[in-house]
Amino acid sequence: MDPIPDEDRMASDEAENQAAACGFTRNIMLTIAYDGTNYSGWQIQPRVTTVQECVERAVEKLTGVRSAVLCAGRTDAGVHAVGQVASFRTSSQIPANQIRRGLQSFLPVDIVIVKAEDVSMKFHATFSAVRKIYRYMLFDGTVCPPFVRRYVNCIRNELDVPAMQQSLIHLLGTHDFRCFETRYPNKATSIRTIERAEIRRLSAWTPWQSGHEWHSDDSHISQMRSGDSKCCPFVMFEVQADGFLYNMVRAIVGTLIRIGVGQRPPDDMQRVIESMDRKQAGMTSLAQGLCLTEVFYPPELLRPDDAD
Repeated sequence: MDPIPDEDRMASDEAENQAAACGFTRNIMLTIAYDGTNYSGWQIQPRVTTVQECVERAVEKLTGVRSAVLCAGRTDAGVHAVGQVASFRTSSQIPANQIRRGLQSFLPVDIVIVKAEDVSMKFHATFSAVRKIYRYMLFDGTVCPPFVRRYVNCIRNELDVPAMQQSLIHLLGTHDFRCFETRYPNKATSIRTIERAEIRRLSAWTPWQSGHEWHSDDSHISQMRSGDSKCCPFVMFEVQADGFLYNMVRAIVGTLIRIGVGQRPPDDMQRVIESMDRKQAGMTSLAQGLCLTEVFYPPELLRPDDAD
């Protein structure tokens, strides 16, 4: 489980205090998809528009009470999500399916409430998460289509995907990943466990597809693994871990790009990790290619306490 930054603990404490003071009786889990282009990230900040601000205002308009909405992953400015998870407490008796529709009526079109569900009062979108999946999209074709430009990182050189795939073995397992962390030593520990890391070429892709959809048909995937930038110009990197450091995925992608364009050999990934030096890794890749696709929780927390 991802160690929690101090600012997240403070936000959680404030939410707990609010819940106790208001006597909230329900805990609502939201699955949210959003285009992060026009937002300064998830977290509320002064004088800028954020996803959290929009969702909290929608909750207040629907329920009549301002509630803290806490999320699984505080995405940065320009980062997208198709499977962000958030939670808030309320005493409203509005059924969960109507909460989804009601919140949506108060939100802009680029923030979508996919689901609203009653869960255990012990559930916490941030603290209860046990693993997450992020996806990063690259495009190395001749001309980047304007309709996907805000969701991909366009690379001028053709990427050597097999070389990038060879480097992924060094990412798997439990390591100190401080070489990929922009802010160190802000975390209690930089040790994380990467459970799965894959990279492949795709002939076509749509931004709203979640990670598990690409695993539902293995034959479809295997056909797309072969090919070059002319027939399969999209390159998808997907990584699953028990937690991520600040800018970790984007720094990994920056290192993979260096390998993909031939600036470094595949086994250089191991050297970078062992160095524990951020300067040895690649640049932090553009935010627009990153998307939070899925968050996992213990099943017992995903049902109301009185469900039994």
